[in-house]
Amino acid sequence: MTGKRDTELLERLREAVGQRHVLTSARATARYRQGYRTGSGPALAVVQPGSLVELWKVAQACVAADVSIIMQASNTGLTGGSTPDGADYPGGLVIISTTRLSALHVIRDGAQVLCLPGTTLHRLEQALRPFGREPHSVIGSSCLGASVVGGVCNNSGGSLVRRGPAYTELALYAQVRPDGTLALVNHLGIALGDDPETMLARLDAGAFAEADIDPALDRRAHDHRYAEHVRDVDSMNPARFNADPRCLFESAGSAGKLIVFAVRLDTFAREEDTATFYIGAASPEPLTELRRTMLRDFAQPPIAGEYMHQTAFDVADRYGRDMFFAIERLGTDRLPALFAAKGRFDALFGNGLSDRVMQWASRFVPDPLPARMRAFRDRFAHHLILKVSRDQAEVTRGLLARLFPSDENGDHFECTPAESAKAFLHRFVAAGAAVRYRAVHRREVEDIVALDVALPRNTREWRERLPQDLADKTIHALYYGHFFCQVFHQDYIVRKGTDPLAFEHALWALLDARGAQYPAEHNVGHLYVARPELEHFYRSIDPRNQLNPGIGHTARGRGWTATATPGEHRP
Repeated sequence: MTGKRDTELLERLREAVGQRHVLTSARATARYRQGYRTGSGPALAVVQPGSLVELWKVAQACVAADVSIIMQASNTGLTGGSTPDGADYPGGLVIISTTRLSALHVIRDGAQVLCLPGTTLHRLEQALRPFGREPHSVIGSSCLGASVVGGVCNNSGGSLVRRGPAYTELALYAQVRPDGTLALVNHLGIALGDDPETMLARLDAGAFAEADIDPALDRRAHDHRYAEHVRDVDSMNPARFNADPRCLFESAGSAGKLIVFAVRLDTFAREEDTATFYIGAASPEPLTELRRTMLRDFAQPPIAGEYMHQTAFDVADRYGRDMFFAIERLGTDRLPALFAAKGRFDALFGNGLSDRVMQWASRFVPDPLPARMRAFRDRFAHHLILKVSRDQAEVTRGLLARLFPSDENGDHFECTPAESAKAFLHRFVAAGAAVRYRAVHRREVEDIVALDVALPRNTREWRERLPQDLADKTIHALYYGHFFCQVFHQDYIVRKGTDPLAFEHALWALLDARGAQYPAEHNVGHLYVARPELEHFYRSIDPRNQLNPGIGHTARGRGWTATATPGEHRP
């Protein structure tokens, strides 16, 4: 792409969204070009459309100019799937940030919702609260500020056992055709007309009536089968994972290979009357029996069951304390703005400096954890936070009394509402603790090798035993996750001088031998190799390979050629 074509494209982009929302300097674009955990690279521009019509015009301009496109919402992904990975993008790269497209429309008396590309999970929770409803995921099961559309595109799961991966068959999206044209596809089940700009303007404004909404009873707006699917504790297959063909459909699992304008999703009745138990175990076996018994014999799965190993408990305690304090005191609503300010600070003063400053300040934060949790940390290696419906509470108490009888092998207590909130929040901040540790201990840490793993549902030996050669290269191995789904997040903080890629590949071999699938609930990003069935899906929805090329170590060239042709490389 020549300099003249760059200039012409930038002019078209500024005409579409205004000069203020086309960022081109290295400093202004830095926080969009750098992944939360991994991934970085240059970009011709970061564009911030403020309406769906503007997004359509930006997409048209980029497709016509034959630049590669990365769609980005909150940039909270853990695998670099919405940020550049190096500079080798055919035709150059434009990042389209959807954070300004944050509107949503509650429909069908709160039973469903329409979310635009930048709608965040916390905003959706707010909108549904008056209806006594909640979304697929809630705080504690995903990144703060994470977008709803991003969750669908990545088959994200979460802490709520009964709901499975984010999924819908109802979406409005644009697709790049093989001939290089852009087509708008309306599978929302809402009559909006035929002209793209008219359709998108109506959707932006919510200018449609109940009569325009097809009940679409033959199309699913969540994974209806998962609550039974997860209960098959003798299955050799994992319950949920990113490449599961069961949940790859148009926008669902698309990982940026479509330009998604809106998704239509089911909502869920909020369960107010619940009981939460904190469980400690000296060994994994009683936790395994708990999981198998509840899934097999109870009328329905528990609401949530979040696991933490003692090491993850400790690292979250020390390196997530300020985040715990911020969420507890400020609430979730203000945190996206806080993260944006953090990104601007790092762009000005160096990536990681804000983490080091906040870690220094965290020493003045009082201990946030309940005394009973502290006592369990000293007694037990394995920790589980279990939430059940009130109608499950009594039978759960009996089961816990049998499996964890208040001795050196295991114990439990029923949480007060305050203890429950703190326990889940502590588990939540574990997800960012490794990143903070790396920023603070740069001289000792080479990098983080972060995996999210789905084990077969019949797994009994779910605790990983690292071979000694890998253990010697590890400062800390953090294990935490969604226990009843057998989905684990495994963060390895590796020593200086370790080859992270070789370390990761050695882990893959161990996981393959255990019948695991990975990634479980993040997209493949630039860390994982897309499995053949997933690459086939990507090829089917983006035949030209102009959107997020190279995802999952796939080809980057147009038409899925192995490499970009010489004329497609940017200087």
